[in-house]
Amino acid sequence: MKKMLILACFLAICSCNNKNNSTEGFNDDEHASLEGAWELISYFNYKSDGQVDTILCSKKNKQIKMYSNTKVMWSRKRVSDSLDWFGYGSYTVKDTLLTEVLMYGSKTMDAIIKENKAFTYKIVIGEDTFSQIEMDSLGAPIYAENYMRIE
Repeated sequence: MKKMLILACFLAICSCNNKNNSTEGFNDDEHASLEGAWELISYFNYKSDGQVDTILCSKKNKQIKMYSNTKVMWSRKRVSDSLDWFGYGSYTVKDTLLTEVLMYGSKTMDAIIKENKAFTYKIVIGEDTFSQIEMDSLGAPIYAENYMRIE
């Protein structure tokens, strides 16, 4: 119940900015850290007209990210298929950018890693939430993955 209440508050805060093409709406805390375990709770899809669609994650399909001081590992469980999805590598956070450089992953991810090892996102970190936002070449947001701290 507590987790649902936190999720509801998180989404209410984030939805306040659905009228514009903003990536604000998260409790941006310069002292917050990514270290720990995080669960993906929703996605934002940003439209060119400034609207934002929020897609909540299902309980059956989970994605967890774990950050240490310098390393990241994530895994995704998808009940709809038998593909493994995971990746491991290092990360840095500088200013408002998160860069993950993956060293290896599942068979599917290894094919992606061969093409591109580094993934850079705008990041907004709060005490118990963070969002990684994919930006286009003009600096406009495309989509965001929104996480809640689980440990």
